[in-house]
Amino acid sequence: MLTTVLFFTQTWKTAAHIAYHTGFDSTLTFIKDTIPPKKQVKKNIQPLSVLNENNPAVSNIPNTNNNLSAAVIDTVPVLPSDSVQPIQKIDSFSLKLSKDSLDAPIYYEAEDSAVVVVDSGKVFLYGKTKTNYQDIELTAPRVEMDQETMIITAVNSKDSNGVTRERARFVEGEQDFQSDTIRYNMKTQKGLTNNTYTKSDEMYIQADKFKKIGTIVYASHGVITTCNYDDPHFGFRYDKIKIVNNKVAISGPIHPEFEKVPIPIYLPFGFFPLSKGRHSGLLPPQFTVNDQFGIGLEGIGYYKVLNDYIDIKSTANIYSYGGWAVEVAPSYRKLYRYSGRLSFRYQSTKFNFKGDPDFNKTKTFFVNWSHSVDSRARPGTSFSANVSAGSTKFNQYVAYSPNLNFQNQVSSSITYAKSWQGKPYNLTLSANHSQNNRTRLINLNLPNIGFSVSTLYPFQRKKMLGTPKWYEKLGIAYNGSFTNSISFYDTLTYGKNGVKPFLKYLLDTAYYSARHNIPITLSLPPILNGNVIISPGISYGQNWIQRTTTYAWNDVAKRVDTSFNKGLFIEQTASFSLGFSTAVYGTFQFKKSRIIALRHVVRPTIGFSYTPDLNKNYLKTVKVDTANRTVNYNAIGGGTYLYASSRKFAGMNFSIDNNLEMKLRSKKDTGENAIKKVKLIDGYGFTGNYNFLQDSLNLSDISFYLRSTLFEKINISASATLNPYQYDSRGFKTRKYAWQGGKFKPGRISGGSLSMSTSFQSKPKDPEKEKQKQKEIQESYSNDPLLQADQQRLMDYMQQNPNEFVDFNIDWNLNLSLSLYFSERLKPDYSGFEREITSSVNFSGGFNLSPKWKLSANGFYDLKQTKLQTFQLSIAREMHCWQMSINVTPVGPYRFFNISINPKASILQDLKINRTRSFYGQ
Repeated sequence: MLTTVLFFTQTWKTAAHIAYHTGFDSTLTFIKDTIPPKKQVKKNIQPLSVLNENNPAVSNIPNTNNNLSAAVIDTVPVLPSDSVQPIQKIDSFSLKLSKDSLDAPIYYEAEDSAVVVVDSGKVFLYGKTKTNYQDIELTAPRVEMDQETMIITAVNSKDSNGVTRERARFVEGEQDFQSDTIRYNMKTQKGLTNNTYTKSDEMYIQADKFKKIGTIVYASHGVITTCNYDDPHFGFRYDKIKIVNNKVAISGPIHPEFEKVPIPIYLPFGFFPLSKGRHSGLLPPQFTVNDQFGIGLEGIGYYKVLNDYIDIKSTANIYSYGGWAVEVAPSYRKLYRYSGRLSFRYQSTKFNFKGDPDFNKTKTFFVNWSHSVDSRARPGTSFSANVSAGSTKFNQYVAYSPNLNFQNQVSSSITYAKSWQGKPYNLTLSANHSQNNRTRLINLNLPNIGFSVSTLYPFQRKKMLGTPKWYEKLGIAYNGSFTNSISFYDTLTYGKNGVKPFLKYLLDTAYYSARHNIPITLSLPPILNGNVIISPGISYGQNWIQRTTTYAWNDVAKRVDTSFNKGLFIEQTASFSLGFSTAVYGTFQFKKSRIIALRHVVRPTIGFSYTPDLNKNYLKTVKVDTANRTVNYNAIGGGTYLYASSRKFAGMNFSIDNNLEMKLRSKKDTGENAIKKVKLIDGYGFTGNYNFLQDSLNLSDISFYLRSTLFEKINISASATLNPYQYDSRGFKTRKYAWQGGKFKPGRISGGSLSMSTSFQSKPKDPEKEKQKQKEIQESYSNDPLLQADQQRLMDYMQQNPNEFVDFNIDWNLNLSLSLYFSERLKPDYSGFEREITSSVNFSGGFNLSPKWKLSANGFYDLKQTKLQTFQLSIAREMHCWQMSINVTPVGPYRFFNISINPKASILQDLKINRTRSFYGQ
């Protein structure tokens, strides 16, 4: 007996890998055989039936045990006199397995030692142990397995000071528990743990005790949080909680705490989604105070998941002065087919109380709709929609959103396109909308129909052999379009006070037109050793127009009156052109300098064109003032009548484009990157034309432009329009050039623009972290139209909540942009020109006050009015798992400040401690 105990309590070192099953335990305890069987002789072993047939001595042995699947052969067979054969033995034994045995074997290993006690049926593992059963993995410093009860107990390890060095860890599927002690029954799949925490997606759950029953887990006396510290910075304290399928946690009464300090806010229950994806549930409101709206709750609502394709988000804002707002926003998506989102917002705004001088009551609405179709759904067909439309005063009454408050232009588009595979046809149907929130003018263009035929080569051979002939490159195409335009103001009271009913007003203001164009092109081989490219072209088209415009001088009112003539009017267009283009390269070499060379590229283009005047009957003349001055106008154009002239043109078009590059030698690098090319000026030049057929004013305005990126940091773009003629005192052109008579002047600059932008930032503290961030941004961006709506919603959220995306890895950053626009226009009384200039500076940036504090600012400064129009100051505090932000807008008509504290985790983004106050007016 002593020998048996010593043998089976042996320990073996270094990762003893053992697989055992309940059948092994039954066999071991049933037989009580401590003598290991001899190894089977694997050579020349034959089945029992074969031995019986070949050996008469064996065939006469009776089988005395019906449970034996094979007999032990221990006889000396009759052997030939000249041969000696080894004794053959078959040692096979099995028992029927118990019905309550496990469904799979248990695999275990121990780095230190494994001890098997046969009498008690227990196995002890020491060191770094690992036990596997089906999809369960248990790792711990010490493990005890009871073969009779199938209970596994795992405990942690502590150092001499009582500090935990390694915890016991239980993993089953997506569930992961780390505990001081774990007891788990493999047969019933029930477990009990002490001092445990588990992680699911972004949530951490800590508890004194966990009890696992199948896929449901119960916990008591703990904290649920998104902080990954052992002592979390914040969390929700609960007494009991239930985790269902690792997808959702439902608790009893809870209250928040910060730094283990309880906050006296108690909720009757808690509901926490633990897995990514969509979950129906209530949306918590935010408390706010607004001078115009009063005290309110914003964002209260419900999110409902209807099915795998559709969900609806419904929210409301309620204010004490009587104002309210609702939003219903369903979104939908079908993989590889389409996706979209619809948002309808309606708000009833009340400022202050009745009787107050600034009392205001307004009802406005706004609709947003985005839709896109995956190109893989129907090849050759595409459909997209991006609609933003509603009341022109809607943005003005949106609280805490300066970007919307100052947004004057809103536009929409819906487009359907169809192309036929193997055919040159293309069809486009679209509808466009634009509105000016300041003037309250709304323009609709619908429907817009476009049909085109790609360039065809009628003289081209079906099988190309050798060099094609010049006439084989003659191509012809077709472009056709139809447009209907409607304009109206949303300030008019249609159907009242002499104003036409709305529908009749739309029909009267509707303006439709159609356009047909047939371009003919010819690609000729270059001449002069390939240095000059020739581009001839012929085009014919027609414009079908609904109405013409007539201007007439009113002697009584002393003004020009406008009237319209309805009908079908056809305008014909034709043109013939011949263009020549080339490129000239110039290089200047430097010696003994870091600058190796400068290269200047000039690309001149000269073209001759002829346009006959096929519509001279539409060129009219009108008197414009009491001095009997007259101007020409085009009756079919429908636009301004000033300076309209004959459309007959025979002249020359000219343009010159330049760029300037530099080749530079590096100071430090002597390898492959020692020589660097730098673009000094990306492009600069001018364009214009000269009409030989006009009796005067032959030269057109000259347009100049420049584009450059200095030092790879400063982006510069400039343009200007030069008028080469002299003007009289009332602003009318004369026939003299600007440089004729008196001092030399190149002309009059009638308009131009200048824009500059740059950005600077410090080097990241952690370059690898910055690379990972840029990689994630690059991976998150997609050209897939199914994802563009989600990306736009994310961008909108980032713009509205910038402090939730503060980057402390960058110590400082600065962005600057300058915009300058100027133009000259004739005064209404024709007494000369007036110049209009707009200029502004936009700036944004921030810097770290400390490793955990960051100050940011952005604003808009009007240089013309020398006034700061908007300015927003933000302070952010990084607090590991949560953050605090302070936003202040001290200037402008929409002023407010906001203080919020919220967790970083996206799963708790709506959980904010928020304090907001706003002010309206100057």
